[in-house]
Amino acid sequence: MDQEFDTLDLRELFYMLLKHIKLISILTILAVLISAGVSFFLLTPEYETYTTLMLGKPVEELSTSQINNQGILTNQQLIGTYAEIAKSNAVVNQVVSDLGNNLSPGELRSKMSVTLLNNTAVIKVAVRDTNPERAALIANEVAKTFMEEVSYIMKIENVQVIDFAEIPSSPVSPRIPMNLAISLVLGLMLGVFISFLIEFLDRSIKTPEEVQQLLGLPVIGMIPEMQEEN
Repeated sequence: MDQEFDTLDLRELFYMLLKHIKLISILTILAVLISAGVSFFLLTPEYETYTTLMLGKPVEELSTSQINNQGILTNQQLIGTYAEIAKSNAVVNQVVSDLGNNLSPGELRSKMSVTLLNNTAVIKVAVRDTNPERAALIANEVAKTFMEEVSYIMKIENVQVIDFAEIPSSPVSPRIPMNLAISLVLGLMLGVFISFLIEFLDRSIKTPEEVQQLLGLPVIGMIPEMQEEN
């Protein structure tokens, strides 16, 4: 009596899921509704924009036409230095002072990211904020202040803005379609898992086939359920 059932075939699996289709549907719909409620009403939309700048060599290096490996190496090192300057206290504090919108230096740093595009001399300053206009304002102000600081610290004037930040029209977070899709899959998986768990914990015998599987004996008859008469 304690031996396990044989592996269910596809037909048995289908009927098992069909038997619990109501439970699976309820859990799936519930997961989607919860995700939609959180995405629409609890999560604050965030907007992202960015400005890009072209970085170059110091002015005295630009005056010569000879390009060698040492010059390329020096240029790559300077690009890394520029990235650190963009995130420095000098730039961040000056931007906070110029904007005057009650942002602290720590809050500004948490909103911005500075990245170097691979194998290029282009730096990307991205800003994420709950206000799209403020995000663009901060990104452009960081770019302006960065250029001023580079000119002062490095004694060079070879940084140019490629693209100024524009006001984003749609939020980047939360990603509602993705959240809903993930919740749909998770709800479906949870429903199927619970259905399997219910079947696994249910040790009752429901069909003649299960009797044959458990006892190895043929079924010679069935006792019908009797209805009580009034």
